[in-house]
Amino acid sequence: MKAKNWLMFMSMAVFWGLNWSITKTGLSFVSPTTFVLQRFLFFSISFFPVLFLLRARIPRDRDTVLKIVILCMINVSQIVTTNIALSEQSSGMGAVLNYTEPLFVFCLAIPFLEEEISVLKVTGVLVGFGGVFVLFYRSMSSFTFVSAAIMVLSAFMWAVTIVFYKKFLSHVNSFVASYFQYSLGAIPISVFALLSSTFAMPSDPTYVWILVYESIAVSAVGSTVWLYLTKKEGATVVAGSSLLVPVLALFFGWLLLNEEIRIESVIGSALILTGVFLVNLATSKKKSTV
Repeated sequence: MKAKNWLMFMSMAVFWGLNWSITKTGLSFVSPTTFVLQRFLFFSISFFPVLFLLRARIPRDRDTVLKIVILCMINVSQIVTTNIALSEQSSGMGAVLNYTEPLFVFCLAIPFLEEEISVLKVTGVLVGFGGVFVLFYRSMSSFTFVSAAIMVLSAFMWAVTIVFYKKFLSHVNSFVASYFQYSLGAIPISVFALLSSTFAMPSDPTYVWILVYESIAVSAVGSTVWLYLTKKEGATVVAGSSLLVPVLALFFGWLLLNEEIRIESVIGSALILTGVFLVNLATSKKKSTV
């Protein structure tokens, strides 16, 4: 990645790394669907003025609008399934399973994006994923088959959103695409919430601050930067580099929750950093030969 893109990526990775423990805390207040709905609504209302300023960039042709709706439906399904699985899993195990996503991106990018997958890239993502596994292998004691299967399904859908956006919606402004993912996604979840009477909003200040963080850091900044980088860089590079997020999640767990740093944490982090380096090295080599 270019230096500017790396800075943007690291800001996103920090926000998303911290998000694992914050989301887990939020799920202690409400159900997964209620949490996702309130996060979507909070973001949509708070950032509508920004969308209004960017209204000239909102696509109006039927084909693009249809593709945004499809992207939105896949995205909301992915986020809901992630939260459902996370409510039944430890955050560490959730991170391991969710970050199978780069493996799915590699498989989908070959036929749909015609990206070249070099041996160096494949080695990098496998080494990086091996590092994620080493980081959290102790969490296997909390393994349950159903929640694990749901999390892997979520990882696959996340990979689909990356490839779909890269192939069909790269011309759409990143914030506009991100905004509609959440605002349109709130519609089907609202219907479900009304039918099941699960819309209750906790008054606890901690939960309110969690929604603020989710709306600003995770959705407004994180998702917009993610879509922007997916547009500007190769999908496999961005997906492979995202393996840094579990390392940051581990760091924040130690910093904020006093979680222990063991030797496997050091080894796993080293493997992940090596994998990310190899993925980006493969891309830089390709560019230098063009």
